[in-house]
Amino acid sequence: QVQLVESGGVLVQAGGSRRLSCAASGRTFSSNAMGWFRQAPGKEREFVAAITWSDSTNYADSVKGRYTISRDNAKNTLYLQMTSLKPEDTAVYYCAAASRKYSRIFDLWGKGTLVTVSS
Repeated sequence: QVQLVESGGVLVQAGGSRRLSCAASGRTFSSNAMGWFRQAPGKEREFVAAITWSDSTNYADSVKGRYTISRDNAKNTLYLQMTSLKPEDTAVYYCAAASRKYSRIFDLWGKGTLVTVSS
């Protein structure tokens, strides 16, 4: 059974940093795109960052320059390094993966981890 399990959610002060992790199990994702999404209270889920099988990355404008997505294929783990956190970054952060190789369609999801940024 394929699972994506996020960790690292925390209460952090504005201006702080935090790294989220997403541990994948049940299969490897080295040839698959992976990404992070988030959902703030009362809002729809939105794209945050993605990384492809060739380590090409892209980011939402709102986090560009502050967040860094990376992956460790040996550990089958995805990361999101967040810096200069703002109260508007408060959200549940979800890890996602494409089940098909070389696809950018995310159809596997974790259950999320809550990041709360206090002002």
